[in-house]
Amino acid sequence: MQRRLLTAATGAAMMFVAQTASAQTYPTDPVSVATGLELAEIHCAACHAVGTDDESRIEGAPAFRDLSKLYPLEDLEESLAEGIVTGHEGMPEFSFSSEDIDAFLGYLTSIQSK
Repeated sequence: MQRRLLTAATGAAMMFVAQTASAQTYPTDPVSVATGLELAEIHCAACHAVGTDDESRIEGAPAFRDLSKLYPLEDLEESLAEGIVTGHEGMPEFSFSSEDIDAFLGYLTSIQSK
């Protein structure tokens, strides 16, 4: 019985550390977060809600504050570096530098609804 409790506690602790580590991967300083917001406004706001309480302009375009409910934000890193290409018409292909990816994902992390 003690072994099961120890195993469960260890697993829970590992999950907490993994979640905390991924949330701290991106910059949280005001300049980086502002840069991430600016990138979102320039490249994404024509369709997506990029703030904490705005509405998406295009029906079906997910609000950025809810993206972590759909998938892990770190999954966007590769797509942002290589150029996001989607299966729907109208979304432009673009790619970010590694600094911009960090700032963008730092901003996204900062606005996620809980």
